[in-house]
Amino acid sequence: MFGLTWLGAVLFLGVQLRALWPVTALEVYTSREVDAVNGTNLRLKCTFSSSSPISPQLSVTWNFQPEDLSSHEPVFYYLKEPYKLSAGRFKGRATWDGNIERYDVSIVIWNLQPTDNGTFTCQVKNPPDVDGTIGEVRLRVVQKVHFSEIHFLAIAIGSACALMIIVVTIVIICRHHRKKQQEKTTEVSDTELKEKEKLKIREEKEATPLED
Repeated sequence: MFGLTWLGAVLFLGVQLRALWPVTALEVYTSREVDAVNGTNLRLKCTFSSSSPISPQLSVTWNFQPEDLSSHEPVFYYLKEPYKLSAGRFKGRATWDGNIERYDVSIVIWNLQPTDNGTFTCQVKNPPDVDGTIGEVRLRVVQKVHFSEIHFLAIAIGSACALMIIVVTIVIICRHHRKKQQEKTTEVSDTELKEKEKLKIREEKEATPLED
């Protein structure tokens, strides 16, 4: 009886200590889904948060799973420094673009291909935080950029503004040209009127008889 009581007290104390002891946690954050154009370069963003200080043994593992859900392929590995792949589809195409001090473990994939369609995973281990979430980025490589409704709206508004500016400019030019024509016509009319008046005065002088 005494043994059972003692065991219960130990278990109770263990539960209490576990509740008070800080729970280690490591969270990984990614963009989830990304579209990119064939032949371009893409930065796969991955950041993390950890309840422990950054460890010298921190490691980063990037893997890739094609759309056919075949086995995972290595993409990139980091442990104290970046390691280049010696083989595989991402050999020479995956480079480090992160900053451990800023909790950034992003990479860049160069010269995207349609065969790169699939899911990239980003796993971070920061001892003693070794059990945490694994970030996923689903990549879709397209042949050309797909414009969203916002893009179409921006193009429509821009085109309307440009058309309005052109119309206003044409109206201003036409009015200016018409005004110049009117001024020129008025000037010609005034000149003709003066010439007629001079001619009339001359004719009147010639028609007046000379006195003896």
